[in-house]
Amino acid sequence: MKLALKIPICFFDLETTGVSIAHDRIIEIAVIKVMPNGETIRKSNLLNPTIPISEESTAIHGITNEAVKDKPLFKEVAREYARFMEGCDLAGFNILKFDVPMLVEEFLRAGVEFDYSRKKIIDSQKIFHLMEKRTLSAAYKFYCQKEMDNAHSAEADTQASMEVLMAQIERYEGQDVTDGLERKVGMIKNDMETLAKLVGDGLVDLAGRMIVNEKGEVIFNFGKHKNKLVTNVFKEEPSYYDWMMNGDFPLDTKRKLTEQKLKILKK
Repeated sequence: MKLALKIPICFFDLETTGVSIAHDRIIEIAVIKVMPNGETIRKSNLLNPTIPISEESTAIHGITNEAVKDKPLFKEVAREYARFMEGCDLAGFNILKFDVPMLVEEFLRAGVEFDYSRKKIIDSQKIFHLMEKRTLSAAYKFYCQKEMDNAHSAEADTQASMEVLMAQIERYEGQDVTDGLERKVGMIKNDMETLAKLVGDGLVDLAGRMIVNEKGEVIFNFGKHKNKLVTNVFKEEPSYYDWMMNGDFPLDTKRKLTEQKLKILKK
């Protein structure tokens, strides 16, 4: 089927040295840009992460330190990828919790602007879990009736995630989506804005340290101040901002935290 697109959408997947957004690095990136006319443009790279790849990660994706030692650094291709994905929405499998935050973190380290807030983000895992509750390999088999021969290869995973989203829309278009209490939360449509709203988490920062509550207020989503308004915490404990800014948090979280701080100061 053909996706109903107003602007291009980039399906992407990353392989990394580990699972820490703050400390680990990208070692493989693959992007498939789908144009509104259905044309696809592919781009991928192996990358030198400048830090060792953990044995646990190599066991999953099969990429060794030897394989990437002579490859370019992310900062050397960052502007190229930012341009390639400029003006595009984003899509993939399980990208909200890891791939998007990791990619944004790497762009920030490279000093390259990548404004994800202007992009609609479609995570086909979210739709999968909403509608069927199951991994990418299972989704690929369920929706596409295909076996994944090369799971955990960035390009194979990217291809599979693209096919899964297309099959999901074809299967569920027009169906209502309900939450765990059987309350209607939306409908599946071949429309990227509708799907982005459907799978959104109300995140303020990509790591989910701050979220928007039902009233539209920004609250902390972790630690001793979980569920408290950020504005109230800054008033009652001003040093909490400094603690987070000096702490082991992703750069994106710190940037969003500073934005909240500036809004309070303006008031």
